[in-house]
Amino acid sequence: MRHITQQENTFLLSTAHTAMLLQITKYGHVELLHYGMPVSIEDAAALAARRTMPYGSQVMYTEEDPTYCLDNIPLLWSGAGKGDFRISPIELELPDGTITTDFIYDGCTLRAGTLPAVGLPAAYDESGEAETLVLSLREKKFALRLEIIFTVFPAADAITRRTVLYNDETVPITVRSLMSQQIDFPQREYEMLTLDGDWISETHVHTRSVQPGRLVNESTTGFSSNRHNPGVILLEQGTGENTGLAYGFNLLYSGSHYTAVERSPRDFVRIVSGIQPQGFCWRLPAGEIFRAPEAVMTFSNEGMNGLSGNFHRFVRQHILHGNWKEKPRPVLLNNWEAYFFDFTEAKLLSLAKQAKAVGVELFVLDDGWFGERNSDTAGLGDYTVNRKKLPGGIEGLAQKITTMGLRFGLWFEPESVNLESELYRTHPEWALQQPGRQPSMGRHQLLLDLTRPEVRDYIVHHITHLLDHCPITYVKWDMNRNITEIGSATLPANRQQELPHRYMLGLYSILERLVTAFPDVLFEGCAGGGGRFDAGMLYYFPQYWTSDDTDAIERLYIQHGTSLVMPACTMGAHVSAVPNHQVHRTTPLQTRGHIAMAGQFGYEMDLGKLSEEETELVRQQIRQYKEIRSTIHFGDLYRLRSPFEGENTAWEYVSADLKQIVLIYCTIHAHVITGMTQIRFEGLKENAQYRNTETGEIYDGDFLMNVGLYLSDSKDYATKLMTFELC
Repeated sequence: MRHITQQENTFLLSTAHTAMLLQITKYGHVELLHYGMPVSIEDAAALAARRTMPYGSQVMYTEEDPTYCLDNIPLLWSGAGKGDFRISPIELELPDGTITTDFIYDGCTLRAGTLPAVGLPAAYDESGEAETLVLSLREKKFALRLEIIFTVFPAADAITRRTVLYNDETVPITVRSLMSQQIDFPQREYEMLTLDGDWISETHVHTRSVQPGRLVNESTTGFSSNRHNPGVILLEQGTGENTGLAYGFNLLYSGSHYTAVERSPRDFVRIVSGIQPQGFCWRLPAGEIFRAPEAVMTFSNEGMNGLSGNFHRFVRQHILHGNWKEKPRPVLLNNWEAYFFDFTEAKLLSLAKQAKAVGVELFVLDDGWFGERNSDTAGLGDYTVNRKKLPGGIEGLAQKITTMGLRFGLWFEPESVNLESELYRTHPEWALQQPGRQPSMGRHQLLLDLTRPEVRDYIVHHITHLLDHCPITYVKWDMNRNITEIGSATLPANRQQELPHRYMLGLYSILERLVTAFPDVLFEGCAGGGGRFDAGMLYYFPQYWTSDDTDAIERLYIQHGTSLVMPACTMGAHVSAVPNHQVHRTTPLQTRGHIAMAGQFGYEMDLGKLSEEETELVRQQIRQYKEIRSTIHFGDLYRLRSPFEGENTAWEYVSADLKQIVLIYCTIHAHVITGMTQIRFEGLKENAQYRNTETGEIYDGDFLMNVGLYLSDSKDYATKLMTFELC
C-alpha cells in the first residue's frame, strides 16, 4: 500500500488512522488542505480554501490577484517580508543585507523508507512501510534552495519533518532562524498543553487557551531542559483522555528549543518549532548546507490517551534502537542515596550481596569513584580511580560484583569539568568560557567544549578504556550544568553564536561512537534528572532518569506528565528511603514500589537498614515486577485518573496481545467520609474474560470497560496494584 500519493501538485500523506493533504498553489507555495482524520486525494477540491473576499489593508502577494494574500492561507512553509505577518519559520540575512525570502516549489522526490540525517538523530524504520516525500523549494531572487523532508510512519500514525537549507550563492549568508516544521490549522478553539517544571519538579501539566496572539514553549538553557519539555500538544476544547481531537508535536533535539503557537486575526492557528532562535546565528558559507533537526507530529481523535499511544509507538519503534530496543530492562540498585560520596569497596560489596538476595539484577556504582571526588567540588574530568575507596579499581570491584551473579553498571559525567581537577589544570582552554569574564559556576563545574575534536576524543578514549577492560553492562550518563558564558577558543568572533548547536553536534558524535562500539551496554541518560529528557537523547539512550525527585507522590505528577509524550520503557523510576530527603515525606514501602513499577524499576537506598518484613516486601515487589515488566515497558498505557485533576491517580497497562492487564491506583489524600472511586478500564478484549491473579475473581472485559471496579480511598498515600490475565 502506498502511503504517499501524488496527483500533479497535490500530495496525500496517509497513516493507519490519519491523513495530511497538501497542494502547491498556482504561485508555488505549499498550502495545507487538511491534517487529521483520513481523507482521499480526490477531496482536495472540496477542502481548498475559497479566496474571494477583499483584504483591506493587508498586502497582496501579486497585484494581478486581489484575493491571494499569504497572511490568510494555511501554509506548510512561509517566508518573511511578503505579506504573511504571522511568525515565520525562517529568517536569513541575505547577501544584500535584507531578510525577505520567498521560497516557491521547484519539484519533489518520493522514495521508500527514511532519509537518514547527517550528524543529527532521526527516526528510522525497520518495517519497510515508511515513505518519504522531499519537496524542493527555491528562493525567487537568490540562489538558495530549501528541502522540506516528510516521512510517514503508518503504524505509529506519525509524520516527521525537517528542513535543509543549501547556499548556492557565491558569498556567505547568515541563518538567524530555521525552524524544523510549520503547520497552520483552520479556525477552531484550541488549548495548548505543555510540560513545565524545574529540577526535581519536571513535566507538570499546564494548559492554556489559544487566544489571539502568541504562546511560546521554549528553552534557553542550552539544552532541552527541565523547565519546558519540547513536547507540545494542541487540543480542541473539550478534549479529554479518551475523546476529542489532539495534535502532538515534538523535536528530536537536545539543545535549546522553541515552539510558538500563534492565533491570527482571522483565527488560523500556526505552530512552528525548532532550534531556539534567541542567541542563535549561523554563518553559512557559499556551497554549504545547514540542517535543522527533525520534528514529529501526530494526531488522534481519541483524546490524549490516543495521542500518547501514537507517541509511544513512534518512540519504541522508530527512535529506540540497538540491542536494548525491545529487551526487558534489568531491576537495578543504585548506591547513590545509600552512601552518596561516603563509600568503600566493603560497603559496596555488602550492599550488592543484599541486592542479589532480594532479586536485583544490576548493581550501579554512582558518583565518587574517581580522582579527588569526595564532594561535588572536585574531580570531574578525571578518570583515575580513587584507590583509597576502591583498592582493586573499577575492574576489581566489577569482577567481584559479577561473580555474585549481578551485572555491573557505572556512573559518568563526561561533559563537565571541575576547576579542581587534573584535566582543568592541564587544559583550562578545554572548558567553555569567555576570555576576560569570570565564569559563573553551576554545581562547582564548567562544561567541556565538545566542539573541539581533541575533547571528544579524550572522552571517548577514557570511557572506551573502562568499557573494554571491565565487565560493565550499564552506563549512567549524567549532566548537571546548563550552558552560560557561551564561548569557545576555537571559534572566531563572528561564529561564537553557533556554539550551542555545535556543542549538540559534538555530543551526538560522541554518543554515536560509543553506542556503536558497545551495542550490548545499556546506556541511561540523566541531566540532574529530566533536564535533557527528549527524543534526541533517546535515539542513543533507550532510557532516561526521569527526575532526581524520588518521593513517590511527587513522582505521580512527574511520571504522569512525562507519559504524555514518552513510553514507560524510557522512564527510570526508583524506590528510595523515607523520610524522603527532598520533601521529607514518609510514604509506605508498598506505595513507593508500586509507583516506581510504572517505569524502569529499581532501588536507591541502603537495603541493610530495612527490617526483615520490609526486606521480604522488597523481594516480593521485585518478583512481581518481573512478571509484569514486559506489559509495563511495551504495552499500551491508559491514564484513567490524573493526579492533576483530583485526589487519586490510576494508570492501566495492557499487553500487546491483550492477555495481561496491570492497574496501578494511588490515593493521594483520603477524607473523613471515605469515598469510592469508579475505575473503568480501557483497551480490553471484548467478549472475553479476565481473572484477577490475586483473588481469582473473573470479570467480563465488557463489564470492566463499561462498569468497572469501585476502589476505596481509605488512607493517604495508599496504593493498589492489580493484575488480570485473559482466561
